[in-house]
Amino acid sequence: MKIKEPKYKYKQVMIVDDNELDNFINTKIIESSHFSKKIYLNTNGKSALEFLSNLITTMEDDFKTICPDVIFIDLNMPILDGFQFLESLGKINNKTLNKSKLVVLTSSAHPEDSRKTKKINKDVIYLSKPLTSEMLNSL
Repeated sequence: MKIKEPKYKYKQVMIVDDNELDNFINTKIIESSHFSKKIYLNTNGKSALEFLSNLITTMEDDFKTICPDVIFIDLNMPILDGFQFLESLGKINNKTLNKSKLVVLTSSAHPEDSRKTKKINKDVIYLSKPLTSEMLNSL
C-alpha cells in the first residue's frame, strides 16, 4: 500500500539562526506540523545571503521552484545579525525572493528590536521564541 504524502502549507522554508538547539527544535516543529516539505538551515546571515545569491545565480530558471516561501530569522547572530541580514536581503532585486514571507523569530524582549525590524521592512512578521504549531498556523 502506498503511503500518501501529507499536504504541506509551503514547499520550502529557510531558518537563519546560530543556535543549534533552536534549529533542531524549530525543524522538528515545522516537520511535525507539515508546514514545509523542505527546510534550508543557515547558522548566520552571511551564509544565508550567500546561499540565496548562489541559488539565484546558478538556478536562475528554476529559482521560483526552490526559493524559500518563508524565511525565519534570528536577530542575535555572529558575523551578520538579523538586522543586517534583513537590510542586505532588501537590496537583492529578485521578484521571487521579494515574495518570500519574512519572519523574525527571536528571544529578544526589547520593544526597540521590533521597531527597528519594522523600519527595515514593514512587512516582517515579528515572533518571540519558542516557535509553536500555533504560530505556524497563523502564518
